[in-house]
Amino acid sequence: MTRTKKAGTKARYGRMAVIGALGLASVTLAAVPAFAKGDADVTAPRTAHVGKTITVTAQGDDDSAGFLHQLCLEENGFGQGWHQENCSAVRTGDVRVTAHGTSARRGDLKFRAVLYGLTSKHDRHPKRLHTSDVVTVHVR
Repeated sequence: MTRTKKAGTKARYGRMAVIGALGLASVTLAAVPAFAKGDADVTAPRTAHVGKTITVTAQGDDDSAGFLHQLCLEENGFGQGWHQENCSAVRTGDVRVTAHGTSARRGDLKFRAVLYGLTSKHDRHPKRLHTSDVVTVHVR
């Protein structure tokens, strides 16, 4: 006749309880939102005509503590590479910027917004926090 130990059964239930607790903890941690959320968005028309005004607006925010924010609109068109078109003033919280311009020829212009974090108004090394998706304007 074989005997089973009560300690073996208790240990098995103990292991199952620990595994269940770890599984529950991992599900709970996955559902908790992350800190320091933010984004940058850019809005532009899909098409524009040569010589007509193109208005591009952008907004950005980030809840990281200790940073001032500056939002810059960048353009890439006609093989020139990315360059800054316009930048907002340095401020805390939500930042907005608008750029107005015209295109002298046909083609695609690409725009994006970049949100920078600064430690002071005269910070020479801003930290890039967020970059928006690229928006393309087809100039006809």
